[in-house]
This record gives sequence, C-alpha cells and structure tokens, in this order.
Amino acid sequence: MSSTGSIPSRRPFGPRAFVGAHTALVTPFLNGAVAWDDLKKLVEFQINEGIDGLVAVGTTGESPTLDYDEHIEVIRQTVEFSAGRVPVMAGTGSNATTEALDLTKRADEVGADAFLLVAPYYNKPSQEGLFRHFALLAESTAKPIILYSIPGRCGIEITVETTLRLRQKYPNIIGIKEAGGQVEKAARLVREADSEFIVLSGDDSLTLPFAEVGGQGIISVASNLIPGPVARLAKLARTKQFAEAKLLHDKLAEIFKTLFVEPNPVPVKHCMVRAGIIQSDEVRLPLCEMSEANRLLVEKVADATLASLR
Repeated sequence: MSSTGSIPSRRPFGPRAFVGAHTALVTPFLNGAVAWDDLKKLVEFQINEGIDGLVAVGTTGESPTLDYDEHIEVIRQTVEFSAGRVPVMAGTGSNATTEALDLTKRADEVGADAFLLVAPYYNKPSQEGLFRHFALLAESTAKPIILYSIPGRCGIEITVETTLRLRQKYPNIIGIKEAGGQVEKAARLVREADSEFIVLSGDDSLTLPFAEVGGQGIISVASNLIPGPVARLAKLARTKQFAEAKLLHDKLAEIFKTLFVEPNPVPVKHCMVRAGIIQSDEVRLPLCEMSEANRLLVEKVADATLASLR
C-alpha cells in the first residue's frame, strides 16, 4: 500500500487537543515489510478504546529503521485510518536540521496534525544550537509542535530555559514531551511557562506524578496494549481525581515497568501479538527478540495486569 499524493485537508486541531493520552504507535511488520492491515486495525482499536491521540513514527514506531518513504507512508496511512477522529502527531525529528525540515514538510503534506520533534541525537549540540534547530523547524510550519526531550537516548536535554525561549518566540511550539524522568523539571515548566503550554510525560510510570505538579498527559507506550486504562488514568490525573487515579496506577505500575525490561518496542509488540492486536512481533535489527527469561516475565506481568482490569 503506497501513495505519493497528499491527502485532502483536515480540520485543524487546536492546542488543547494535545492534552490527555496519546499512543506512541508501534509500526507492525510482517515478513520484513510494514503490515498495513495491522496498522489499520491498531488505529481502530486505539480510537474505539478512547485514546486521545496518536503518534506515528516515534521511537516506539522504530523510526531509526524505517526508510524515508516508509516513514512518510506510515504517517499518511495513520492520518487516513484515523479519519480526523483524533489528532495525529508525526515524529519528524532528526539530528540533521535539513533532514528534520524535509520530514516535517513531507509529513505536513500528507496531513499530520502536529509534529513531535526530538532533540538532535549523537552530535550533542549546545543549547544555542538546539534553539536554532527548533527555530527553523517552527518557522517551517504553522501547525503545532511538541518538543521531545529524552537525554537517555540523545545525550542532551532540552533545558527549561531553552524551552521557554522557544515558546516565547514561536507560539506554535505548544508543548514538550519530557522523558528525562525529572518530575521537578516538569514542575518548573508548568510554573514558568504560560498557562497554555502543555507538559506531557514521556514515561508511563510518571503520568500520575507529572499530573500532580500540573502536567497534562502522556505519550504512552503501554497504551498500544491497554489504551482504555491509560486514557482513563490520564483523564483522572488531569482532572485531579488523584485518589481514583492512584488506584488505577497501582494496577498498571508493574506493566509500565516491565515493558522496558528490553529495548522498546520489543516487549510491547510481543504482548500485542498475544492479545491478538497485531499478527507479528517482528522488529528490525539491531533490535531483536527478548531473552527467554524476560519473555516469561513479560508474559506473566501482562497476563496479571489484563486479568486485574477485567
């Protein structure tokens, strides 16, 4: 399934559409190729279960091993399958600014509603270099941008100061996915940015702690498997129903942790196959299948979690 044309214009989603729970979609593979039927089934499953939004071709979508045409086609198909029912963020970041600009332009043409832009990785730019990188990207589109700070993968973080500087100059930079595990950093962003700026957790385990300091949602891995409970947790936390949110969080805490016993998305894809969501748990090298011990652990925790939610 492929197409080189753009899709018809969609109604724009306002910034508040990007609060809540958004699934960082896996990219299903079958016999080495993208499994388009599985992707369509996955999008329907997510929307039917009440997820607030979708992220196409983030790290969970194995963006490093998709070629350019696959990258854009996954975004295009996700937009088409979602049919305007929820917003679609496209992962279009790169460690080369020119590449990120090209990916963002192409994703814009195929109908992405917003862009998730990771900090440039490996080349470790200064904060001034980060500012200039994101400034050019913000100037290239009128659509919303979510910054993505994940120092464990990139070797650098997008600091609070750089984030605020970008937000002040570029209003279409509407939020940040903060995946550095720092609740205090999330609290600072909430305190020091304007009230419309959106702080999203990049770690399922921190959805509730982020909400307690003013965070407004999650870009989730676990919601590939359990979108309904993750969406409910995010809503309870965002609406400050913390006692009920904690009860649900406690049911989910072990699966949140266990899905990362091996590199993402290897464990979650395996669980999704067992749950009948996709056909194959294939990943592309250099990722590979789990060890036997971790496979058994993941299966045990997933089965217990799903049973507790029934």
